[in-house]
Amino acid sequence: MGFSWFHVALALCVAVLSFAVAITGQSLAVPPALPTALGVCSLAGLAVVWRDISSKLKGESRTLSSLFSQYLAAKAAGWLGRRQRRKLEADTGKVKSVQEETLLLRLRKNANTCYGKEYDFSSIKDSDGFRARHPLTTYKHYHELIRRIAAGEEKVIIAEKPLILAMTSGTSGPSAMLLSTKATNTEFFLQGVTVCLDAMRQAFPESDSLQRTTKLFYAPVFRQSEAGIPIGPNSSTPASSRHALSLYTTPAPAFEVLGEKDTLYLHLLFALKDPSVGTLESNFASTVFYAFGALQEHWQELVGDIERGRVSSALSLEPSVRARLETLLKPDPERAAQLRAHFQEGFRGIAKRLWPHLHLVLAVDSGSNQIYGEMLRENYCKGVPFYSPFYAATEGLIGVNLWPQEPNRRYLLCPRSMFCEFLPESSLDEETPRTLLMSEVKEGDNYELVITNASGLFRYCIGDIVKVVGFHNQCPIVEFQYRRGQMLNVRGEKVSEALFLDALKKAVAQWLGAQLVDYCCAESGILGDSIGGSDPHYQVFIELKGVRKLTEEQRYKLDICLQQDSAVYKSFRSKGSIGPMRVQLVAEGAFKELRIQMMAYSTTSPNTFKMHRVLRRKEYADFLLGKTVS
Repeated sequence: MGFSWFHVALALCVAVLSFAVAITGQSLAVPPALPTALGVCSLAGLAVVWRDISSKLKGESRTLSSLFSQYLAAKAAGWLGRRQRRKLEADTGKVKSVQEETLLLRLRKNANTCYGKEYDFSSIKDSDGFRARHPLTTYKHYHELIRRIAAGEEKVIIAEKPLILAMTSGTSGPSAMLLSTKATNTEFFLQGVTVCLDAMRQAFPESDSLQRTTKLFYAPVFRQSEAGIPIGPNSSTPASSRHALSLYTTPAPAFEVLGEKDTLYLHLLFALKDPSVGTLESNFASTVFYAFGALQEHWQELVGDIERGRVSSALSLEPSVRARLETLLKPDPERAAQLRAHFQEGFRGIAKRLWPHLHLVLAVDSGSNQIYGEMLRENYCKGVPFYSPFYAATEGLIGVNLWPQEPNRRYLLCPRSMFCEFLPESSLDEETPRTLLMSEVKEGDNYELVITNASGLFRYCIGDIVKVVGFHNQCPIVEFQYRRGQMLNVRGEKVSEALFLDALKKAVAQWLGAQLVDYCCAESGILGDSIGGSDPHYQVFIELKGVRKLTEEQRYKLDICLQQDSAVYKSFRSKGSIGPMRVQLVAEGAFKELRIQMMAYSTTSPNTFKMHRVLRRKEYADFLLGKTVS
């Protein structure tokens, strides 16, 4: 058997094992014959592999084991991605049957649980029967059931034991504790990660290289339930698998550091050290934006560390971690001089100057992260493409973006990941609204998503409003619109996040020299006596660059812009039922401080944090009132 088949198959076997472990954190058994097979690889075969590796190299030298590990992982991901993409394409041509199959598989799997017996899952034959028997649910429906699981009771909702009790980010209310299972992780990897990697390589061919990625990730903090099940964010550390480390610029010891500030410094230090970085990656664009803010603040210290080959003494590190990190640093005055020159040129377009081979920023920049993506593209990351790969939540994978280069972030719903139902936006206030299925929705209409997932949520109203913007074969393509809990509503007017942001951007464009950095709103009712008596209104907090003071005319311009975009808001304003909005300009860095305070009040980690666009806690609004400068 020649190299073209035997060695490729062998490489794929090793790589699939390595990459699946890296992504899912699951142990996979290695076939006993595999080490022997590796030992008999022909020299000719290795030469072919090495030529392929060499053609993909850029920048600084790497160890052979690091290159080979990344090469195998890339080959595996490419093969899996093409395979999963073909399966997805086939599924989108028969959405109705695939959705029925997905639903019935979940009902059968959990039929013998307490929950499955209560709702008689074993007798349900189709989606119509399921919708007739099972009510629409919210988190309140599951709270006590999940508490029983946390205490150690088995087969309450699902047949398998959860890997973790995953905490939601709590953007539109208190954090919820959900179940995360092996099945949800596997789905995310196979139906999400591999498919998006395939889409990414097709759209950005230069990403198929052996450049390393700077992954901005922070070690999550877990606590234990009564039964010893980990409770925390639904994320695993890249360092949990040695196979993943060859992909990243950040070394293993840095992923053990718990403090966000110190971890970020280390991410930046080792990224700056490597001029051949190919991708900047994070869950959300906001994390990348905060990282560049920290870089702008600390670049001189970082460059000094690279020049001297040591880690700043200002970092609170365990001595053993510091020692391991410093063995990886050698004095590099030449790279330090290059970096110093780049920083002295300014920060607009700095990413491409620091890393000339940078070809992609991989992060979600839709929804509440839209403004951070826009600021990065305009400033720090000018000229670098962005790819927003997933539409996902703690509940699991919802959709994938197969159109990386499209400016509007559109996501194809994954028919085997979630059984999806849709509540028309017009029926959200009805007592017993009727849901539609994937095959019944209409292009151009808005719906709340209702999902049945692989980890114990059935007909669960997820709180996301999406717009159906088209179909891929028979499968809906959606754009995220807003969270129900993040809607301004003082008189029944219901102004969504998307609607308000559009009006705000129009107003800021008319404020000479102003650039939007961040914003949020509060309904006047939560502020009480701190703002004095007046008609119900919106309290708006804005952080800007280029403007130190807002005139009354400028403030009123925002109210006018929202009236132009929302006939309902305009009607209430005309009748005097809603007073004019109050616009507060806050000090530079106010939202950075608010983010820290919000995370301290919740179980949210830096990896999953999303800025609240509508504040529901008085102390957050009071904090920003205290930061008002105009």
